[in-house]
Amino acid sequence: MKEKSLHLEKENLKKDLKDRHIQLIAIGGVIGVALFMGSAQASKLAGPALTLAYAIGGVIMYFVLRALGEVAVEHPVASSFAGYARVFCGPLISFFTGWTYWYQWVVLGMAEISAVGLYMRYWSPDIQQWIPALICLAFIIMINLVAVKYYGEFEFWFALIKVITIIAMLIVGFAMILFGFGNDGVAIGFSNLWIHGGFMPFGWTGVSMALVMVVFAYSGVELIGITAGEAADPERSLKSAIDKVFWRVLVFYVGSMVAILSIFPYETLPKGVSPFVMIFEKAGIPYAASIINCVILSSAASCLNSCMYVCGRMLYGLALRNEAPKFLGELSGNQVPANGVLFSGAVCLVGVYFNYIAPDSVFYYMSAITTTGCMWTWSLIMYIQFKWRKSLSIEQVAKLKYPMPFYPYANYIVGAFMLAVTLGMGYDHDNLVGLYVAPVWYGGLYLLYKLFRIGEAQQKANLSIRTEW
Repeated sequence: MKEKSLHLEKENLKKDLKDRHIQLIAIGGVIGVALFMGSAQASKLAGPALTLAYAIGGVIMYFVLRALGEVAVEHPVASSFAGYARVFCGPLISFFTGWTYWYQWVVLGMAEISAVGLYMRYWSPDIQQWIPALICLAFIIMINLVAVKYYGEFEFWFALIKVITIIAMLIVGFAMILFGFGNDGVAIGFSNLWIHGGFMPFGWTGVSMALVMVVFAYSGVELIGITAGEAADPERSLKSAIDKVFWRVLVFYVGSMVAILSIFPYETLPKGVSPFVMIFEKAGIPYAASIINCVILSSAASCLNSCMYVCGRMLYGLALRNEAPKFLGELSGNQVPANGVLFSGAVCLVGVYFNYIAPDSVFYYMSAITTTGCMWTWSLIMYIQFKWRKSLSIEQVAKLKYPMPFYPYANYIVGAFMLAVTLGMGYDHDNLVGLYVAPVWYGGLYLLYKLFRIGEAQQKANLSIRTEW
């Protein structure tokens, strides 16, 4: 069978992202407030089996990354899977995908600025939550309007802070578990993982419900594919980042959950308090709460930084494919899609408003909405890789630089996982908002697409009439 030709839009973005940038961007885009802040709530759904949920999610994440990597290494563009969708699925799905991925990251940005507002109240309890949210958003927009190398450098150091904090927590946590550090020399052990109602106190239903927070936590890992369009050496950078990020993220998330749930019974983890703070305080580390809150703020700023980066590039790709207004495809003097960044930042102001009217619930609602967008994206990536592989001959498959393992079984496993997450969302009240919003979003996109095509056809007709005249 003849290979499907990928006629992708020509991009003029500057290729200034180095391998070290992409390595940390990949990790930084995944490790956010879901780990530092959301794990306490997720543990109430699954109990100690939350560790299993993160492990299962990690395997699914790896399949998604390898599927994306197989195509992206051969055809590195900043529009990534949205551009590939036009080739393999047609203009309607391409339109849906580009705008849905933009919407996913904008909503994630709203969740991150909500975390900023929430955790700033630790130092200033009387401050209104929307004020620090607005300040952080303005700061991140400014960073994304300069050259991409500065974005990469900023994200590198922000992500490094998160990585160092997690490693420190793992060292302190397992010292408590194994050697009794901070517990008068009495080893805590791992018994809290099974003595409070068993390892799976809520059965597989609880694990399925927790998978919603797991997908939210891992959402953004596909950002690696988008960096390909601005990578100095995309083939080497992508392969290296994908191979390493899987193991690092899996160790960070699963290791952190094992440590937290071994030290504290899952029923005792309070909502709105980071378990990282509790571990460092138990170890007797001075100013533990202040230190971890600083890390959480930098983590939220880091993820928001990635949000603005992705949104600008996705709108840029949409505009090049005539699926968004032309002004969003214009580059600044630094070869940055500044209009896309500014437009996305303006939409994120909705998140600032939600922090004003519903400060206690906005983070959890936004995380549920982000999850539905991520499910679309991951499912589409697996489908694109499936169609791409089917278009290749045996000889062409043998020449692939980075083939996905376990094809096509991995594609089917990811599909079953997405079904389990959808069912899990239906069981939890806080997550139902994601299922309610999804049909409204896709229905609205379909209407916009039809109006867009009608307007485009009318423009062509007018042009034809003028030409004949």
